[in-house]
Amino acid sequence: MSDLRTERPSLGLALLPIVLTLGVLGVQLFYYKDFTPHVPLAIGLAITAAIGWLQGHRWQQMEQGVLHIVSIGLQSIAILIVVGMIIGTWIASGTVPYIIHAGLNLLTPQWFLAAGMLLCSLVSVSLGTSWGTTGTVGLALMGIGAGFDIPPYWTAGAVVSGAFFGDKVSPLSDTTNLAPAVTGVGLFDHIRNMMPTTVPSMLIAFALYLVAGFSLIGGEGADFSKIETITSGIEKNFTLSWTVLLPAALVLFLALRKMPAIPSLFAGAIAGALVAMVVQGASVHDVFAYMQDGYKLKSGVKEIDSLLNRGGIQSMTWVITLVMIALGFGGALEHTRCLEVIVDAMLKRTRRFGSMQAAATGTAIATNLVAGDPYLSIALPGRMYAPAYRGKGYSTLNLSRALEEGGTLVSPLVPWNAGGAIVITALGLGVAEGNFENLLYIPLSFACWMSPVIGIFYGYMGWFSPRASEAEKARWHAEGEAIQTFDHDESMGGLKPSPAAA
Repeated sequence: MSDLRTERPSLGLALLPIVLTLGVLGVQLFYYKDFTPHVPLAIGLAITAAIGWLQGHRWQQMEQGVLHIVSIGLQSIAILIVVGMIIGTWIASGTVPYIIHAGLNLLTPQWFLAAGMLLCSLVSVSLGTSWGTTGTVGLALMGIGAGFDIPPYWTAGAVVSGAFFGDKVSPLSDTTNLAPAVTGVGLFDHIRNMMPTTVPSMLIAFALYLVAGFSLIGGEGADFSKIETITSGIEKNFTLSWTVLLPAALVLFLALRKMPAIPSLFAGAIAGALVAMVVQGASVHDVFAYMQDGYKLKSGVKEIDSLLNRGGIQSMTWVITLVMIALGFGGALEHTRCLEVIVDAMLKRTRRFGSMQAAATGTAIATNLVAGDPYLSIALPGRMYAPAYRGKGYSTLNLSRALEEGGTLVSPLVPWNAGGAIVITALGLGVAEGNFENLLYIPLSFACWMSPVIGIFYGYMGWFSPRASEAEKARWHAEGEAIQTFDHDESMGGLKPSPAAA
């Protein structure tokens, strides 16, 4: 928590560590062509701490603030560890190879991108985890796309659109539960209120992936010799039967029983290990190695080895260390009150509801950019903007939707964010090795960036922007929360708070 006794920095000083950090990050990425944002973010943390010290914050207090925010991200780190284990065991068990093999034989190349997006969305809604979906079904789809000669960034874009759409609307998802909890609305009311932006963005994305599929494949069709090489190679190295789908069926069953994500995914990893031993003939030591260091295969077929040699806890260390540093940076910005000053400056300029909706979405996006964590990008703006929505008489359902769109959906589009890092690592995009063209998945994740754009448009037009009901207002008062009204003040260039009538 920030020390309220310490004077707040000016807006320029609050923006300084963010601007300098983005500058260092830009040098690392564009000048040195090195996609390792860890050190630039660590430098940003140090810059923020130095500014905080100049403002009168003591190091012990700043350290506590940093560690507090890092502790919030421990659940994310636990999920990353389990996802690394599950990728390794599901490849070893034959689960992922089976899905790749079936997809290459059953899917039509021209429909692949659109169908892949729908498949990821269904799985993610069922499991309530975009990260788990990306690391399992998404990985399998990357293999199918490679067989169809579709560029990996196109496949990754379809995977991300589907997986994070499901995470956004699934009642089992942690972020879908966090957004209404922060803003004080009902879970299913929150999900229903997201449909006006979610449905159009998914329909438009489906149409674009369908057009892209026919354009990429064209009239010549897919390279079936390559498909035959991959499918025959999988058949030689794995025993393929319905039994290898048991780990996926178990995770789906546990999700439908509303079990928490971490134990459900861990059960899937253990089930994958058991199937690998019983069906594929792996030893206990082998499956321990797959969980720790990932699956290793020397099939002699380059396409198969590049697809399946991945997973394990160690494969996630790059992501885990990035998440911890990014969270520390966000914690330093919050403790030194830099984020508070920036958000307040934005609120003072929100004269209309549309601008307030844009500011809330933009703050969630900005928090994703500078703090690197989707949970913080929901919790922090939700805490700061709720009084403004109540003061204007608008339902905080509008705020919870803005948080999901700027937080959940944008997180995979920021490469140094936890969401973006898991996409790059789990899908094997090789950005850290210099394959920067695969970052094209960001603009090609159509559903993720179209949804917040549509939401902001609705805000300015006044469409699908519910006012607070009498029941909601009564609940605010019953909970003892202060409601602010905002009067226009030309001298401030925006709005000023004033006490509400009792």
